[in-house]
Amino acid sequence: MKPTVRTRIAPSPTGFLHLGTARTALYSWAYARHHGGQFVLRIEDTDVARSTQDSVQQILDSMDWLGLQYDEGPVYQMQRLDRYHAVAEAMIAAGTAYRCYCTPEELDAMREAQRARGEKTHYDRRWRPMPGKRLPPPPEGVQPVVRFCNPEDGIVNWDDLVKGAISISNHEIDDLIILRPAAADAPAGSLGVPTYNFAVVVDDWDMGITHVFRGDEHINNTPWQINIFRALGAPLPQFGHCPIILGDDGQKLSKRRGAVSVTAYEEAGYLPEAMLNYLARLGWSHGDDELFTREQMVQWFDGSHLARSPAQWDPAKLAWVNAHYIKQADDARLARLVQAQLASRGVLADDLVQLAQATALFKDRCSTVVELADWLAMFFVPVAPAEADLQAHVTDLVRPALHSLRDALAGAPWDKAGIAAAIKQTLAAHGLKMPQLAPALRVLVCGRAQTPSVDAVLSLFSRDAVLQRLQHV
Repeated sequence: MKPTVRTRIAPSPTGFLHLGTARTALYSWAYARHHGGQFVLRIEDTDVARSTQDSVQQILDSMDWLGLQYDEGPVYQMQRLDRYHAVAEAMIAAGTAYRCYCTPEELDAMREAQRARGEKTHYDRRWRPMPGKRLPPPPEGVQPVVRFCNPEDGIVNWDDLVKGAISISNHEIDDLIILRPAAADAPAGSLGVPTYNFAVVVDDWDMGITHVFRGDEHINNTPWQINIFRALGAPLPQFGHCPIILGDDGQKLSKRRGAVSVTAYEEAGYLPEAMLNYLARLGWSHGDDELFTREQMVQWFDGSHLARSPAQWDPAKLAWVNAHYIKQADDARLARLVQAQLASRGVLADDLVQLAQATALFKDRCSTVVELADWLAMFFVPVAPAEADLQAHVTDLVRPALHSLRDALAGAPWDKAGIAAAIKQTLAAHGLKMPQLAPALRVLVCGRAQTPSVDAVLSLFSRDAVLQRLQHV
């Protein structure tokens, strides 16, 4: 029997969950769900100096907003130090790792000498035990690192789920550090914090991870990790390295350069289903399908059809996808999101029924919830029409009609049909056409010259609000 598919996402809490990691999480989640497997969340927090609890919370909030439910976790690496130390000690005993007492100054001198000879800089394995080799006694006052005994010869091969066959010679990689030095005041021989390439192998081994999707910046780490898996006698996962996402300027989108957090898109009024749909298409396809549900992606995502070339972030395309999902979204749900947006601006909108009705009328015009809130704010706060709009539309020709319309609206049935009848009556009395009166009416009541059907819009206001906004014509 094939082992149960188990995937994971393992962000570092040194900043926000960025878009590339969110896409990797989506692929890992969808692959596990497609195969009836499990998806694990691991927090790689061994960078103690830069990891923060705020970043951890932002990662958890982002995963929750995206709806990427994990079956296990979050697992924190810093809670597993004893396990890493035990594995490292076992490797030292087995001869697949060793303590290295080189000081930073010695390593700098080593590299300078290699550069002077025109050689590639690498660790020269001076502390690596070898048959017939005598090592000096450990120097006092130096906390060692632990290095992996990387094979000196041979080729590391793997069949990447995205890139295909990849081969890297062991001559290209050296004995990497797998444990950093312990604290200066730790007992002699103490082990420190694991490095990324060691911790990730131990974690994936212990957690039974079968498939690893990650960014292709990790390709150069993979040979070391494969060699450590083999040294441990652990089963190898299958690796899939996804190309980077480029910004709209063609440069790499990253934490340090231009990328904003997943939660920033929530705050900007994007829906999670739109974000998942858009992220999925940044490196994967199912025929020509551009719009699909979460359930369809799970059905289709079997690990094939992953692009080998970088994808480019396109804000206009994301807005188009989001506009589609806003049109499809339940009005009551959108009303709650608009209510939260307005509350963040200090605008109280406690009538969710009114908000839902207004949402139904305006959502086809919007690509984000923020745009929808921009429209619907007029129902709850006074409007300030632009002077240019007032001069263009509230002219001497239409002012008498506006006065008459205000009087008609004061006694009309307050619904769409009643308002439409009052407008029709006013137009006939003053010999005007709808394109002459409606823009002025919209500017005064709504603050802008274009809206959906004016009778439908006015019916969502209270009568008093409309009459008040028409009294200063």
